[in-house]
Amino acid sequence: MIAMAEEEKSKNLTLPQVKKLLESIGEENLDQFQRRTLDYVSKFSKVDDKSAGKLVEKLEEEYGLDDDEAVQLVNCMPKSVEELRVFLAGGRKIVDASKLQSIVNLLDEHRKLK
Repeated sequence: MIAMAEEEKSKNLTLPQVKKLLESIGEENLDQFQRRTLDYVSKFSKVDDKSAGKLVEKLEEEYGLDDDEAVQLVNCMPKSVEELRVFLAGGRKIVDASKLQSIVNLLDEHRKLK
């Protein structure tokens, strides 16, 4: 009798969460691909890992976004309603303008100062 492999579970991670994960491994223990990934997430993370997790939760709970949408918004941190619409275009629901502005305001509160 062949043992069945456990179902693989996957979880969407934000760029800051990937950065924290790779840093916890230690740069000296990373392979070339992981080092490139660490370099990329270090350059393009727009919030810290704690804020990223809180933002994803808030976007899902308060605004009804699914995990994929919330993670993508935290990764890209759109700065305007017009940019935000691009990420939500083709979705299963229509979001009114005031809710979109509220999401942008929430993102602005957590955006890293550069």
